[in-house]
Amino acid sequence: MAKQVTLEAAERIVKAGRTKAEEIGTAMCIALSDGGANLVAFVRMDGALLAAADIAQKKAETTVGFQMATRELTAMVQPGAALYGVEAVGGRVVVFGGGIPLTDEDGRVVGGVGVSGGSPEQDHDVAAAGAVAF
Repeated sequence: MAKQVTLEAAERIVKAGRTKAEEIGTAMCIALSDGGANLVAFVRMDGALLAAADIAQKKAETTVGFQMATRELTAMVQPGAALYGVEAVGGRVVVFGGGIPLTDEDGRVVGGVGVSGGSPEQDHDVAAAGAVAF
């Protein structure tokens, strides 16, 4: 059976993400979406920025929808680039670091982890730690 973003998997991912966030000393929000970009789990660490809650969820959705890490979109949305302006279309697209797709054994995207609360690099590192736990 192919890997899926179950509640059990989401709890592992959140735990790994929280551990990494604590290591770097930054309170984060961590969101997990399934392959349909539906929210499966969400955690807001004590002291995390209020805006980070919405951004983390949007990053999880974005990484599923585009089937790539959100930081890979940054160059693609610059003026003159192929996806310039895409983030303004639906209002749920985030184009900076912190969203990482979760894949099954065959490389298919089956979910996404979105993290917000630090710099885009910190968010990406926390999301990556979570993704490894998948």
